[in-house]
Order: sequence, then C-alpha cells, then structure tokens
Amino acid sequence: MRLGRKLYIGFAIPTLCLAGLGIYSLISFANIDRQVETIYDDRVVPLQQLKVISDDYGISVIDAVNKADQGLWTMTQALQSVRTAQNRIEVNWQAYKGTELTTEEIRLLEEVEQLFIRADREIDRLELALQSGNRAVVSEFNGYLYEVIDPLTEKITELINLQLEIAQQEREKAAQVYQRTQLIFIPLLSVALLIGSPLGFAIIREAIASTLTEIINTLATTSTQIASATTEQELIAQQQAGSVQQTSVAMEQLNQSAEKAALQAIASTTGAKQALTLTGSGTQAVDRTLEEMAKLNQTVGVMRSRVEELSERATQIGVIAGIVSDLATQTRVLALNAAVEAVRAGEQGKGFGVVATEIRKLADQSHRSAEKINLLVTDIEKALKSTVLASGESSQSVAEGIRIVGETASTFEGVRNAINQVAVNVSEISLNSKEQANAIQQVLYAMNELNQGASQSAAGISQVKIGTQRLKEAALQLKSVV
Repeated sequence: MRLGRKLYIGFAIPTLCLAGLGIYSLISFANIDRQVETIYDDRVVPLQQLKVISDDYGISVIDAVNKADQGLWTMTQALQSVRTAQNRIEVNWQAYKGTELTTEEIRLLEEVEQLFIRADREIDRLELALQSGNRAVVSEFNGYLYEVIDPLTEKITELINLQLEIAQQEREKAAQVYQRTQLIFIPLLSVALLIGSPLGFAIIREAIASTLTEIINTLATTSTQIASATTEQELIAQQQAGSVQQTSVAMEQLNQSAEKAALQAIASTTGAKQALTLTGSGTQAVDRTLEEMAKLNQTVGVMRSRVEELSERATQIGVIAGIVSDLATQTRVLALNAAVEAVRAGEQGKGFGVVATEIRKLADQSHRSAEKINLLVTDIEKALKSTVLASGESSQSVAEGIRIVGETASTFEGVRNAINQVAVNVSEISLNSKEQANAIQQVLYAMNELNQGASQSAAGISQVKIGTQRLKEAALQLKSVV
C-alpha cells in the first residue's frame, strides 16, 4: 500500500470519530436549540402577551374608570385609554392564539373567551357612558366593572401559571437532552481518544517508518552511486578544464594569426591600391603611345606618298638623262663629223675643228654626266624602292604596333580591373580578418569564462562529493535512529 493511502487511513480514523462526534453534537445542539426556542417562542412570549392582556383589563380599563369618576381625567381621555387597551388586548390575544397550544391551554382559552364576551359587552357600555359624558353613569361602573373583569384576570392568571408549568416541562426536556448527550458524547469521545487516535497514530507511524526506511536505504545506495558518479565527474571536469586551457592557448595563437593576417591584408590592400594607381598611369601612357603611334602611322603614310612621288621624279630624271645622253652621243657624232669636215677644210676649218673638238669634249662630258646621272638615278630609284619597302614595312610595323599597343591597353584595363577586384577582395579579406579577430577574441573571452566555469564546476563537484558523503553518513545515522 502506498504511503499516501496509509496516511489517509491513519488520519481518516480519528477524523471519522471526530466527525461522528461533531454530527452527534450538532444534532444534540439542534434539539437543545429547538427546546429553548419552544420555551421562548411558545412560553416566554405568550407570558408577556397574557400579562399585557391582564394588565390592560385589570389596570388600564379600571384605572381609566376610577380617574374619570374622580375627575382626574376627562371623559375623552378615559375613552381613549379604554380603546387603546382594547386594541392592545386584541392584538396580543390573536398573537397568543397563533402559538403552539396544549390541550389544557385550549380548554382555558375557551373559558377565557367566554369571559371576554361579558367583559367586552360591559366595556362597550362603558364607552357609551364615556361618550355621553354622564359622570353618574360612569360612577356606576367604578365597582361593578371590577367584579366583571376579576374572573377574567383570574383565568388569564391560570393561563400564565400553565405557561410557567409547560416552560418548566420544556426545561426538563432540554436537561434530559443535555444529560443524554453527555451519556453518549463522553463514551464516544473516550473511544475516539483511546482507540481512534492511537490506531491512526500507529498506522501513520508504521507507514512513515516503513517509507522512511525505504527512503533511507534508497538514499544510502543513491549516495554511494552519486559519490562514484561525482568522482568520475570530477575527473571529467578536470580533463575538461585541461582541454579548455589547451583550447584557450590555441585560440590565443589563432587570434595572433588572425591579427597578423589582418595586418597583411591591410598591407596587401595598400599595395593593391598602389598597383591600381600605377596601372592607371600605365594605361594613360599606353593611351598616349597609341596616339603617337597613330600619328607616326599617318607620318609614314605621308612619307611613303612623298617617296613614291620622288621615285616618279627620279624616273623622269632618268628619262631626261637618257635624252641628254642621246643628245650627247649625237652631239659627239656631229662634233666628230665636224672635225672631219674641218680637217677636209684645211686651214679654214682649223678654228671650226677646234670648236668641234671642244664640242666633242663637251659631248663626252655630257655623255659621262648623263651616265653618272643615270647611275645616280638608278641608285636613287633603288634607294626609293628600298624606302618604299621600308615605309611599307614601317607602316605594317606601326599597324602591328598599334594593334599591340591596343592589346596592351586592353591588357592594362584587364589588369586594372583584376587589381581593382583584388583590392576589393583584399579589403573584404581585411574586414573578414578583423571580424574573425573580434570573433576569436569573443571566443577567447568565452573560453576563459568556460575555463573559470570548469574550475568552479570542479570545485562544486568536490563540494557535492563532500556533501554526498555527509548525506550518506546522515542517512546511516537516520537509519540507526529509525
């Protein structure tokens, strides 16, 4: 059986006994209250009512007649007093008739009502006399009315005595109820105290003792197990503290590495920005080179055109030189013919022969000059051809150079974009490194707190171990006491 049910039974036995005593006491008190209520409502109150009726008849009415007869009251005052007494008598009599009446009371009540008839008839006559104001008639009622009312008051007195007797009987009934309650309540109380309470105490004690024994045994066993587990937990906590310490050292090194990486990232960002500046300068230089190469290409084109024009002029000069050479040859032939003719002419032709000789010499010189001019023109044409070829190659070289410079500009632009992206990436790396350093710092702070917590946990586990040992000792002492 469970402890709660045993305790319930143990407490239920004396509780039921007390509940039975309480119920019986309530019933007895209700009976006593009912007897007291009967005494008050059906006997004490009717006594008051009957006394008022008797006083109104025997005192109020008779006193009003006496005072009116002696002139102490006026007829109107006496009439008002009589009527007030009659109204009060009627109210109290009806109230008395509404109470619980015994057989004897009913008999006396009927006799009183018979006496009421005569008394009320005489009082009606008295009221008429008071209304008429005839003092002589009123004087006749001064002794006569007392003889009429006196039997009535005696019957009312009998009713009052009867009320007292019945009240005495009700009081005796209440006393009997009280005695009967004592006769039953005291044995029940003795049984509840001598049997119910010890029995409940024995059940509760046995339940608590057995339960405490089980708890103590369980507590002792559990304390031993807790002590073992605490020892293991203490070792684990110590290992955990060592691991946390090692982790803290590693996190410190990682923090230093992160800070170095952040510094290197900042330096890389600076270098990337400088490279980006230099790349911009290189791009501008390449743009200027491209412009100069375009101008050079135009100059080479113009020079090629000029060389081609010079080649044509040299060709024309060669033609003219050929003509001059032909003219020199013809002149030489003519000079030779002239010399022959001068020789034939004799002395007359000597002067002409000299002239012919000079002309031949001039023709020879012109022929030689023409040949030299042809040679020079040939050399010039060769040179011009070479220049044209060279200008063509230069034009191709300039075009190739322009293409290469364009590719270089594109390459510089790509390098610039790449360096710009690198700068952005390095900036992000720098920010990430800073955030990583901050995160590592927070982790390091948390690890320090965890290290402190692990140390505190180890100390707490040691205290728990000591407390568990003390708990085990206390459980053994409690077991010995139980």
